[in-house]
Amino acid sequence: MKRIAVLGSTGSIGLSTLRVIREQRRSFRVVALSTNTRAELLRRQAAEYRPRFVCVRDARAAGRIRRALPRGVRLLVGEAGLSELLERAQIDVVLMAISGAAALRPFMQCIERGQDVALANKEALVMTGSLLMKRARRAGVSVLPVDSEQSAIWQCLCGEKRRSLRKVYLTASGGPLLRCGKRELRNISRDRVLKHPRWSMGRKITVDSATMMNKGLEFIESMALFDLSAEQIQGVIHPEAIIHSMVEFCDGSIKAQLSQTDMRIPIQYALSYPGRLSSESRGVDLARIAALHFEKPDIRRFPCLGLAYEAARAQGTMPAVLNAANEIGVEAFLQGALAFSGIARVVEKVCRKHNNKRSPSVEDILEADSWARRCAGEYI
Repeated sequence: MKRIAVLGSTGSIGLSTLRVIREQRRSFRVVALSTNTRAELLRRQAAEYRPRFVCVRDARAAGRIRRALPRGVRLLVGEAGLSELLERAQIDVVLMAISGAAALRPFMQCIERGQDVALANKEALVMTGSLLMKRARRAGVSVLPVDSEQSAIWQCLCGEKRRSLRKVYLTASGGPLLRCGKRELRNISRDRVLKHPRWSMGRKITVDSATMMNKGLEFIESMALFDLSAEQIQGVIHPEAIIHSMVEFCDGSIKAQLSQTDMRIPIQYALSYPGRLSSESRGVDLARIAALHFEKPDIRRFPCLGLAYEAARAQGTMPAVLNAANEIGVEAFLQGALAFSGIARVVEKVCRKHNNKRSPSVEDILEADSWARRCAGEYI
């Protein structure tokens, strides 16, 4: 039985992870949970799964459940509490579902402690590029992809020699605004942006899907995860979202991973690897689908994708700056302080102003992240 810590257990990925564990109680046991502010939901999760530790980053939210937790569950608070959780809990796999750049420090700590990470957060690798993956390999830590696209690439590469790889096709559904014209996109409503046609996700990632920044971040993440050059990756729109990614080999063969749009499938695969477990998730009825469609992404209508491609090729501190500016822009859009089209303008403005550092340390990356957030805020 694998002992699992779910960091970010109250978000969409965290909730799906706990559903997997509920269905696979003979294979997995929850030993730790964390949230940022959703303390009451965390309390209910603790009552069901009885972990040894829970952590709430927000001290005021933690105070509301301090006396309501089940006996034997210890409450930890803040960044120091999360660090203590990773140090004291006996963990086999950390499911990293903390969103945004906030996952970077706990991810680094997992590597330092030799804890395997099932990674549902792309921003940490976007920020650091190959730096963290090199540290993970030196420490003997497995980084197990959870995002459906990265999981698909991983599964397609299993059993293959790396020298046989020619190209990776990173598929994108196109999000909720795929057929919108450029003029219509300027003043699109927040409600429409948040209605994804295929996936049920958190608000930030749903906005990223609408701008197609999410695919750009996955492009950069794929380079780090699988040690690929930008030229080895090609983005392709696939509206049905049945093929989650494809890998082309030197003989012209292409392997694809197909499944329903159910995050429990890649989550369970990451947790159960190197084996597979039966699940309640239904398969793909190809006869019912009848046809699968593909098209090139339109960078003119979705400039965030083009900006991400530029940052991927620049490397250094530029991906961290791209990510930070995007997080600030998306938050401003969600709060009603910025139009949808303004997100790309904020990201472009900050990236153009940045003096890229080609071979950065982690400290350089964190400094670039802080600078970009200030710069984006001032511009907004």
